Amino acid sequence: MLDNRTDPSPVSGGPRATPFPTPPATGADSEPGAAPVPETGAAPATSVPAPAPVAVPAPAPAPWPAGYPAGYAVVDVETTGLGRDDRIVSAAVYRLDARGEVQDHWYTPVNPLRDPGPVWIHGLTGAMLAEAPLFPEIAGELAERLAGRVLVAHNAVFDWSMLAREFARAQTTAQVEHRLCTIVLAKELRLPLANHKLETLAAHYGVVQRRAHHALDDARVLAEAFRPSLHLAAAAELPLPLHACRPLTEWKDSAARPGEEAAVPGPRYGRVSGSGYGNSGWRPARKRPVCPYPNPGRLAADGPLVQGMRVAFSGDTGIDRELLEDRATDAGLHVASSVSRLTSLLVTNDPDSFTTKAAKARQVGTPVIDEARFAELLKAVRPAEDVHG
Repeated sequence: MLDNRTDPSPVSGGPRATPFPTPPATGADSEPGAAPVPETGAAPATSVPAPAPVAVPAPAPAPWPAGYPAGYAVVDVETTGLGRDDRIVSAAVYRLDARGEVQDHWYTPVNPLRDPGPVWIHGLTGAMLAEAPLFPEIAGELAERLAGRVLVAHNAVFDWSMLAREFARAQTTAQVEHRLCTIVLAKELRLPLANHKLETLAAHYGVVQRRAHHALDDARVLAEAFRPSLHLAAAAELPLPLHACRPLTEWKDSAARPGEEAAVPGPRYGRVSGSGYGNSGWRPARKRPVCPYPNPGRLAADGPLVQGMRVAFSGDTGIDRELLEDRATDAGLHVASSVSRLTSLLVTNDPDSFTTKAAKARQVGTPVIDEARFAELLKAVRPAEDVHG
């Protein structure tokens, strides 16, 4: 059932103005506010009006960093798996204002046009999703809720990559420029967490999970945990770890599997390594052929690329990452999963980001180029020396 709940959630207010207390009346038999009874023989007391209550102004709000975003969209998606060809089965968004207060929330299941994957995790069966809307049918409303806000998610690179692929399939985009990962923020704040699971972050702030792995409840929990983290960062004037969200401009689905065009295909059972759902999963890991050429070293400032160079990718790219990696492999380059002193170059559109690869490249001096430059260099890759004869 589509649940487009947008009722504003209660927002906690600031301190209220407190009236100045009225001085108590004197005398044992005095009523509140009555004039004191004069002593015998004394001049009659002059009636003096009681001072009007004076409102004590509320304390000024704490300073807020001027460069912080104007609003956030806390997102959670549940999926059929963790692979490139997996699909979204439900999505939820909590919209927050600049200081992390909830403005509204929204949730919908999504028919993935295939088996729902790990039902034991997200609880959504094929029968439950049979009448749910397709992603193209909810893409517009979802994009509107993300527009102009920073997307916040726990392991945000996953949520954004799944959304970017779904938007690409629907031949549309979302006007969201940056994302913020609450795992990265917790590390930047040095929170004393045993691990960086959502349940651990929630427990740290006393947020109660009601239904783990349900998109709406996970988004609520994350919104409640993100608010105090945001305020800690603001108090410390910590720059928020924002990453660029680039929509996919070039996308290609893998070969369709038999029965995938059915509304909800029957479930598959089995244990396939490589998905990341514990020790079992739904998609095999993709193995690339071994590069046959020796590593010629690092990329020179003016190029060119040479067969055998080790190239790593980091961050969002306009061309689907797997397509870029395929083209690098076809050109005779070695696609590396990490950065070391042996890496010839790192391709990223966000060289100053907080990603592990970008940080390592800065540390060891690995040459860094953006996606557009890499695409140009791919047009003229030099053959490996002493190999082709």
